[in-house]
Amino acid sequence: MAPKKKALFIDRDGVINEDCAYPYKPEHIVFKDGIFDLCRKAKEKGYIIVVVTNQAGVAKGYFQEEDVVRLHEWMKNKFFDQGVEIAGFYYCPFHKKAIVEKYRVDSDCRKPKPGMIMQAARDFDIDISKSLMIGDKESDRIERPELKSLVIRSNYVPEHWDVENLEAIEPYLK
Repeated sequence: MAPKKKALFIDRDGVINEDCAYPYKPEHIVFKDGIFDLCRKAKEKGYIIVVVTNQAGVAKGYFQEEDVVRLHEWMKNKFFDQGVEIAGFYYCPFHKKAIVEKYRVDSDCRKPKPGMIMQAARDFDIDISKSLMIGDKESDRIERPELKSLVIRSNYVPEHWDVENLEAIEPYLK
């Protein structure tokens, strides 16, 4: 039996791309400095790349799930052009204060709850204890003690962040 994989779980807005108030179109996306290099280094160390992102803009009626899926397909192609394969994109459209009724759910997939991570672990046979989560908000500290979660410095965490920027993550990739 093959050993389980390890994953680099990455938040989208604020880590992969600049966070600009509910981006959902390619023209909204400005990739963060160092994101492609980080992913290539993770790949070299045997990690698969998985994006996990809360997308409350769906629940708030700013855009549709189809917009999220289309954007993720575009992003996947941009990463591929940079030599990086994204194994999967997982998003949570739910929010307990949603405007759109069908998304008004206190869901286990909304970070910091571990639903998206656990689904990816099942889908890709991932060992959570050998994996790493990178985010830019306290809510990116996933509620699974065996998963190391790092928060990069951002406007959301002016204090108590773990790493200054994406370049500072490499030593955590083992």
